[in-house]
Amino acid sequence: MVMSLMQSPPAAKTLIDGTEFDYFCGTGYFALHGHPDLIDAACQATQQYGLGPATRTFDHPVLLAVETQAARFFDTDAAHYYVSGYLGNTLLLKGLAPDYDVILIDSESHYSVFDGAAASGKPTVRFAHADPDALRDTLRATLKPGQRPLVITDGIFPTSGRIAPLPAYHQILKDYDQALLCVDDAHATGVLGEKGQGTLEYLGLQGEGCYSSGTLSKALGGFGGIIAGSDSFIKKIALKGASPVPLGAAAASATALSLLMQQPHLRQTLWDNARYAKAAFRTMGFTDIPDTPVPFFCLSGGGLDYKTLQEELHKQGRAVLYIPEGGYTEVPAGGAIRIAIFSTHTRAQIDCLVAAVSVLI
Repeated sequence: MVMSLMQSPPAAKTLIDGTEFDYFCGTGYFALHGHPDLIDAACQATQQYGLGPATRTFDHPVLLAVETQAARFFDTDAAHYYVSGYLGNTLLLKGLAPDYDVILIDSESHYSVFDGAAASGKPTVRFAHADPDALRDTLRATLKPGQRPLVITDGIFPTSGRIAPLPAYHQILKDYDQALLCVDDAHATGVLGEKGQGTLEYLGLQGEGCYSSGTLSKALGGFGGIIAGSDSFIKKIALKGASPVPLGAAAASATALSLLMQQPHLRQTLWDNARYAKAAFRTMGFTDIPDTPVPFFCLSGGGLDYKTLQEELHKQGRAVLYIPEGGYTEVPAGGAIRIAIFSTHTRAQIDCLVAAVSVLI
């Protein structure tokens, strides 16, 4: 199988196989992966310190800078920076293990959620996807007297762009003493909430008993995972002795956090573009697309051949992602096309994509 070669950073226009495409793929929602400030920071850190300290035996100024900036970004006492966002759920579920007895997982959560649950060693039960009633019934059927539940789910599901019904979950958990709610916030970090702090901020659920893990590799254009919180919480969940993020990528991550704090208008532009694109596709008949500021969504259903649609758009110089049924979490029957919107997309680019799809379907 011959794969296309991406030959420039992800942006509104991206070079693929020597041709410039209107790019509606991936997770680089602010097009920061090629931002000159991030590139300069990565180069300077690499020139000064090399690729990395191999292990975090001692603290390092570049790694500390990421944690300092992340604590500022999330308005917390501290933050923990680690090598991959995939590990975030493992850190949460293992670190919080003394505080709960049973894990309840949305059935369509990301693979990393299930891996984290397995690593915790705690009993694990699935409940039906994005269904508060199913969560309520599962809690009643599963918990023994005195057991403390931990509910975990994606904040934004990575194919559909749907936001988990966290307020309903939170309300249900009020009936259980010391219940915890955890969120894999990989796709919301930097994107949702007035300050970009994620789904918990967006839904007004920040506070006692609610935790999230995020990534700096997607919207922020850097690399590695991040968890923010109180000093005592961070000490509880921090991973010790593991290989850290390469220092160039870490320096880029710190720069990205600083840039998004200094330029909050980038989020508003992203939200405006997302809502504009979603409204256009809903008028075309894709009524399942949620009306939220999440900057991606999927086209699915209607008996359409989405693989052929993706191929025809590719011929026109428009890159979108086709995902076959079963190819990732939450992909609907018949497969789907996932469309990502960037803050740097022009309305003309979005209009051209919409027009092209309307002709092809």
